[in-house]
Amino acid sequence: MGVVPERFLADLHELRGFGASGVGKGVVRPAYSAPDVAARRWLAARFEEAGLRVAVDAMGNLFGLAEGRSILLGSHTDSQPEGGWLDGALGVMAALEVARVTPGVSVVSFQDEEGRFGVTTGSAVWSGLLALSDADARRDAQGVTLGAARAAMADMVTGAVDPARFSGFIELHIEQGATLDTAGEQIGVVRDIVGIRDMKITFEGQQNHAGTTAMAVRRDAFQGLSAFNAALNDRLRNVVTPSTVWTIGHVSLSPNASSIVPGKATFSMQWRDADVQRLNRMEEIIRALAAEVAQERGLEVSFGPMLGLEPVAMDGRLRGALETAAAAVAPERWRVLPSGALHDATNVARHMPVAMLFVPSIGGISHAFEEDTDEDDLVAGLEVLARAVEALSAS
Repeated sequence: MGVVPERFLADLHELRGFGASGVGKGVVRPAYSAPDVAARRWLAARFEEAGLRVAVDAMGNLFGLAEGRSILLGSHTDSQPEGGWLDGALGVMAALEVARVTPGVSVVSFQDEEGRFGVTTGSAVWSGLLALSDADARRDAQGVTLGAARAAMADMVTGAVDPARFSGFIELHIEQGATLDTAGEQIGVVRDIVGIRDMKITFEGQQNHAGTTAMAVRRDAFQGLSAFNAALNDRLRNVVTPSTVWTIGHVSLSPNASSIVPGKATFSMQWRDADVQRLNRMEEIIRALAAEVAQERGLEVSFGPMLGLEPVAMDGRLRGALETAAAAVAPERWRVLPSGALHDATNVARHMPVAMLFVPSIGGISHAFEEDTDEDDLVAGLEVLARAVEALSAS
């Protein structure tokens, strides 16, 4: 018996009801929130119905385990503070449907992929990249520690799950970009997941009166940030590629008052690329430009800790099975492409071969209530995943 698309779609829509925003298909289901925990309890029951053994580790990563050594499929079911119904959820519910009809398939919903307490936090702890004690000390935007938040799932915890029991990991996900949708294609087989670098930069000058401090003598920290941003694109021009991205996404001014020259400006600086050498060269340019701007404007500059993850190439055997399945399900309507977004597969790759599969995001929209994918494309993704797993099991 093959996968049942109607059952898979019904599961997806039922999961959407946990934390439904009331706006379109939007979902509000942040990690450890009441809707998130309720969704995980519901999912655990679905795992049991499918004949899988439910296991929950201390972080709240939820597994449905097949007997013996198995391939692991899945993603995450937590959402952004204002998220879409498919981000992560698609991969988990497709994994469950495949596990229902294919022996030797386990399923996972990793916790806090969306970063209430960091970056892909649940899989980072599970993979050993991040110690649970360090994760517990992290705080969300409201000051709640992860240690306090995960108490909401304490009664579900059964114990650790050993990565060694799995032979590999495949994650089905929406693209979260416009490449497939623009091209009218149904399937993307991921070549690699980009690496990311993220650090805070702070310019410090002199806080002063906005009415009596002449422009010529100001040591305005925001003007330093403005000059840095204006020059950055040109400085990176000969290093980056069309797929390289960089973002100043958060700015904090002090004292942040309309009649005071800002004495301090702290901002996030993030960049992503699939090439480690390019990421490192970008860091050199970013640090050098910040130091140059500071010197020119009489400012002090400091850099916070460097955070990030390394690029990850997909496993050749798993990727090959996905490519063969994609050619059968969506002939002439699939392609190989990179992932510009981070995923749990990045952390899981520390322990086993990994691969990823994309379906289109309508308009390239994700992390928003408008996020959506045509149901025919959702089913195509399910069928590619199922065919690939069946082929891998037979080989």
